[in-house]
Amino acid sequence: METIGHLMMGFGVAFQPLSLLMMVLGLLLGLAVGVLPGLGGTAGVALLLPLTVLVPPEVAIIFLAAIYWGALYGGVITSVLFAIPGEPWSVALIFDGYPMAKQGKSGLALSAAFIASFVGIVVAALIFVAAAMPLALFALKFGPPEMFAIMLLAFSTFVGLGTGQPSKTLVSTAFGLLLTAVGLDLVTGQPRLTFGQISWLSGYHFVPITIGMFGIGEIMIDGEDRFNTEIKEVIHAKVGIKDMKEGLKAIWAFFPQTVLASLMGFFVGVLPGTGATPASFLGYGLAKQYSKHPERYGHGAIEGVIAPQAAANSAGTGSLLPMVSLGIPGSPTAAVLLAGLYMWGLWPGPRLFTEQPVFVWGLIASLFLSGTVCLIICMVGVPALAAIMRVPWGMLTPTIIIACFIGSFVMRNIMFDVWCTLIFGWIGYVMKKLKYPLAPLAVALVLGDMTERFFRQSLIMGDGNPMVFFDRPISKWFMIVAILLFAFPVFQLVKAKVKAGKAQAA
Repeated sequence: METIGHLMMGFGVAFQPLSLLMMVLGLLLGLAVGVLPGLGGTAGVALLLPLTVLVPPEVAIIFLAAIYWGALYGGVITSVLFAIPGEPWSVALIFDGYPMAKQGKSGLALSAAFIASFVGIVVAALIFVAAAMPLALFALKFGPPEMFAIMLLAFSTFVGLGTGQPSKTLVSTAFGLLLTAVGLDLVTGQPRLTFGQISWLSGYHFVPITIGMFGIGEIMIDGEDRFNTEIKEVIHAKVGIKDMKEGLKAIWAFFPQTVLASLMGFFVGVLPGTGATPASFLGYGLAKQYSKHPERYGHGAIEGVIAPQAAANSAGTGSLLPMVSLGIPGSPTAAVLLAGLYMWGLWPGPRLFTEQPVFVWGLIASLFLSGTVCLIICMVGVPALAAIMRVPWGMLTPTIIIACFIGSFVMRNIMFDVWCTLIFGWIGYVMKKLKYPLAPLAVALVLGDMTERFFRQSLIMGDGNPMVFFDRPISKWFMIVAILLFAFPVFQLVKAKVKAGKAQAA
């Protein structure tokens, strides 16, 4: 009952006119930030953080959190319509969202993704209310071995992403891991694979490479197809009430999977330093691994849109839990929000719940309200968003290319990232022509740095003994599950060969 009373107090804060105004403004700004490739919710929150000194802390946190939720929703738009990830966590939406758009189902894909986002936020907010302190304390038990096991589990779920030869999937993954190794060594600080180039010391950033492969590369493939087939328009967007109803039906049909993806996403988001990106990939991989029809993934499976988006939004909510209760940011955006707390004179930790209940419960209540308001805004705006696809391809393509280069440049304001976008656009084009899957490469780019860091920290803890991953009870089970998932395609291959041998013998 005490929790319900605190939550009602929080809704009282969230429904204040100034809070509502700043929430809607934050959501709109977040949607714009999420649509722009390369900018992202973290950059948007960081840029607008100084403005929050003009309002009370409980209103400021609602405003900044709304920017984050808006960016989580906005990243859906370019991924589904143009195969350009507005956010790192929206890359997983490209795998099935863009094929749906090419099939004339852009409205359905957008509607399902927005509703899945809402479900993810609501599920995570409910867990936030019910188990804030216990979950935050449990996350403290995760050291480098447990975190590496989580990363390995994410990779293992994507073993089957390549629809062609397994060897090509492994090559694609290895290429992504190789790219993350460029720069300064994490432990020694020595240059690594830079070949004397100063601009390479900071390494390759994920966003320019992804924009190049999934944006520029896809435009080149699309342009070649149009030239060869003399087709003026391939994608036709027709969005209406019917699409929204079908989106609701799809969520209902896969509701258990949506809730499970949300639960998993929240758990991953609570872990320090992870956030929505690995959660979205893990949600997609698990959904495909345990699907009754995994062959549909990559060709427009609606559940391939629902699962990663629900997981990403749930993880975004979960990342705030350790920030508020322990002062440990669960994501880069949460780290920026943590800086805001210190700027406002607040000290995160268990005492924050008792000393600043208006602030904490106002934030928790805004999770429910922001998700609802953003869903309404997005659903009303779906027809206008999908109508972009009616613009002639010859006029739209230059705008997209310019947006790609701008999105690449604004991340670090260096021309090196622009050249990366152009070069990896060609690499993505060649890989697609040779039937090498891009999805494992994207996963490796996102998770490579974290995986290496946790791996090396674990080996240092265990004096170089790899058994350190199996000596701890939590990491041991994650490692066992990951190994089994890696071996699952091999078992399927052996089973198929045995079955073929029996058929020949008969």
